[in-house]
Amino acid sequence: MEDARHFDPVAWINTPRWQASRLGLSRMVDLLERLGRPQDELRFVHVAGTNGKGSVCAYVASVLQAAGYKVGLFTSPFILCFEERIRVNGENITGEELARAVAAVRPAAAAVEAACGDHPTEFELMAAVAFEHFRAVGCDIVVLEVGLGGRLDATNVIEAPEASVICRIGLDHTDLLGDTLGAIAGEKAGIVKAGAPVVSWPQESEAMAVIEAVAAERGCELFVPDFGDLSVEPLAGAALRRFSWKGRGFETRLLGSYQPFNAALALTAVDVLRGRGWAISDEAAFAGIASARWPGRFEVVDTAPLTIVDGGHNPQGAEALAASLADLLGEGRASVDFALGVLADKDYPAMVRVVAPWARSFSVYAPKSPRALAADELEACVREIMVEEGRADDVPVRACGAPADALRAARAATGPEGCVVAFGTLYAIADLMGAL
Repeated sequence: MEDARHFDPVAWINTPRWQASRLGLSRMVDLLERLGRPQDELRFVHVAGTNGKGSVCAYVASVLQAAGYKVGLFTSPFILCFEERIRVNGENITGEELARAVAAVRPAAAAVEAACGDHPTEFELMAAVAFEHFRAVGCDIVVLEVGLGGRLDATNVIEAPEASVICRIGLDHTDLLGDTLGAIAGEKAGIVKAGAPVVSWPQESEAMAVIEAVAAERGCELFVPDFGDLSVEPLAGAALRRFSWKGRGFETRLLGSYQPFNAALALTAVDVLRGRGWAISDEAAFAGIASARWPGRFEVVDTAPLTIVDGGHNPQGAEALAASLADLLGEGRASVDFALGVLADKDYPAMVRVVAPWARSFSVYAPKSPRALAADELEACVREIMVEEGRADDVPVRACGAPADALRAARAATGPEGCVVAFGTLYAIADLMGAL
C-alpha cells in the first residue's frame, strides 16, 4: 500500500500522460458526479476571453473580498507556484488542503478511467480539486477563469453563474478554437447560460455580433461597458495608476495602460452582481480595485535598472505592452533592452514587429515548455525583422540558454539608467523573478 506521507499531490496532478489538453466535457461531468457535484453548492462569476482574464478575475475577486465575502479564485497557468491556482480570500491553497482535496479526487479519476478508458486531464483534475476545496471551506462565491476557449472547457460544467464575463477576444489558439474572431467568439460565448447576465468587453464587430446573438438566444441581458465613461491619468512614476470610471476616482497597482479598461469591465460585472443582491458598497469597490494584485502583468520588479516583467504572449499583448511603454517612458524609442522567450505556436513575428521600435537590444531564450520556440530560431526571426526595419546594425540580438540568463544579459546591456522588459510568455515568469 502506498504511504500517504510520501504522496505528492502536485506530482500526481502533473503526471505527464494526462497533461495534454483534450477539449470536451464528458470526463469532467463523470468526475464531478462521482464527487457529489461540488460545483452545485457554489456560486460563480465565470470569466472567458483571450486577453485580460486573469486581471479581471483578480479585480472582481478583490472587490468581493473587500465587501466581506469569502471568495474562491481559480486561475491558470500558475506564475510563481502551483498552489496559487486555487486561492481563498487571496491566500493560496495550503499543502495540507491540496492533499485533502486530491485524496477525494484521485479515486474518482481512477474510476472515470476504468469506466471509459480515458483519464481526466491535468486541467480537469485541477478544476475538480478547486471545486472540492471551495466547497469544503464554504466559499460564498467563486471567480472561475476558463482555461481554454469556453464551450468545451472543463470549467463549463457549472450551472448558470451569477455573471458570465467575456474579456477582450483576439486570434489565439486558432488551431483549436477557429481562425476568425467570429469562430473564437462562438467558443468563448459557450459559457453563456440561459437567464444569466453577460458582461462583455466592447469587442470588434465580428465577435460582438456573435456574443449579442448568443445572449439573445439564451435570454440573457448583455452589459457592455462604454469606455467613453473612462478617464485615465498619465502614469506618474512606477507605483500607482489612477483613473476615473463613471465619475468616481480609482487607483490600481496594476500599471499596464490596459488595466483601467480591465478594471472598468470588472466594475461593470460588480454592478451586475449588485443587481442580483450582492452587497457591495462603493467603498468596497474602491478598496478592491486598489488592493488587487496580479503578478507578471507589466509589473515593475526592480528600479535600478528599471526592470519590467510582462506576460504578453500574443500580438494583442505586445500591442498593450507597447502602449504601456509609451505611457511610462514617453515617446522615446530604441530605449528598451528586451528579454524575450515565446511558444512556437504563437504569432511571435507579429509580437516582435510591434515592440521593434522600442528595442535597443534583444536577449532571447527558450522557455521551459514542450511548446517553446528554440532560442536560435527566435534569434534568427528577430534578426530578420531588424533587417526589414533597417536596424540590423544598431540592435544586437543574442541567444541565451535560459530565461534567467537572458534577463541578466539584458540588465547588463542596459546599465543602471536603462529599461529592461522581459515578455513573451507566462511560463517563464517564475524563472525571471528568481533571477532577481
